[in-house]
Amino acid sequence: MAGGIPPSYWREIPDNSSRLAIIFERNCAAKANSLPPVRPDGKAKSSYEHRPFLEGEPMQKRRLGNSNLKVSALGLGCMGMSFSYGVIQDEQEMISLLRTAVDRGITFFDTAEVYGPFTNEVLVGKALSPVRDQVVIATKFGFNVSADEKSERQGLNSRPEHVKEVAEASLKRLKIDAIDLFYQHRVDPEVPIEDVAGAVKDLIQQGKVKHFGLSEAGVQTIRRAHSVQPVTALQSEYSLWWRKPEAEVIPTLAELGIGLVPYSPLGRGFLTGKMDENTKFGSGDFRGALPRFSSEAMKANQVFVDLLRTVAKQKDATPAQIALAWLLAQKPWIVPIPGTTKLSRLDENIGAVSIELTADDLRNIDSAAAKVPVQGDRYPEHLEKMTGR
Repeated sequence: MAGGIPPSYWREIPDNSSRLAIIFERNCAAKANSLPPVRPDGKAKSSYEHRPFLEGEPMQKRRLGNSNLKVSALGLGCMGMSFSYGVIQDEQEMISLLRTAVDRGITFFDTAEVYGPFTNEVLVGKALSPVRDQVVIATKFGFNVSADEKSERQGLNSRPEHVKEVAEASLKRLKIDAIDLFYQHRVDPEVPIEDVAGAVKDLIQQGKVKHFGLSEAGVQTIRRAHSVQPVTALQSEYSLWWRKPEAEVIPTLAELGIGLVPYSPLGRGFLTGKMDENTKFGSGDFRGALPRFSSEAMKANQVFVDLLRTVAKQKDATPAQIALAWLLAQKPWIVPIPGTTKLSRLDENIGAVSIELTADDLRNIDSAAAKVPVQGDRYPEHLEKMTGR
């Protein structure tokens, strides 16, 4: 018996399985006396049969740090409905999807003025203003955005007067009286963060904003901002293949009582297992410009998908569900915001909330993932320089 696993189980591992998958199996003592689940007809269950959303099953809630802001354990990133992935979705279909998300128990929705620009906030406003009392809406400021030139962004701008102008415009587009969570999208090195926090504090005192957030900020900026106006949440990329926040950011958030809202928790779709080195991106899909989505990097990084598949097989889940469950298991104040434009993916993502990863599961995943480095930078250099300030 190898590594406490019956020989019959080893025969189920294909010859082309990655090193990560095999490492994980060897570390997984739980498999010593069990085999993968099977259907009633005796056939092995597919690794892509996701744990379903069960209608009527209550959505778990989480509190973002020490604040009084409670949201669904999983949020919904709305950016891709009208921005960044090359296809602008049908507005009525997206309104229907957003309303369905509310019906499924999702209460936390994320947008920004720069998405579109502006059109994503308009979409969210049309969809969610009729159910305003059931949802928490987060949006962002921090870029110069021109309505005339329709440019995505024209440099950073977190001057206090601009922050207040953006708040007023976002309120109108979202059709709400107050922004629940107002993030600085990227830290502006030309404006002291104390001035930014002070501007948002003014908006909170005026009743136009309820909570202050930062995005991709460094720990010193977080501390300085928090000393002026308590920061409710930090939104930053965090997933099984981007774990830099674990070194300094997450300990700082724990110390200060700030929640973490991971964007791209599924690696911009890569960790779902639906991509490989042959995947091509359209001209409007920003992933085509990211080093981590080069053909060579995607081929090398398939080992992470193989790891997720291995765990998913044991949990009767999908790779995407395991990636989200892993995040949810890290801290009780972490709320991922995966995006989607499809109802089937929404239900798949929600199914992750009910998956429990044991301490042994988490140790084995970490041990396996640590043995293989991620290939490719997450952003081109000029975009990466805008993070961690």
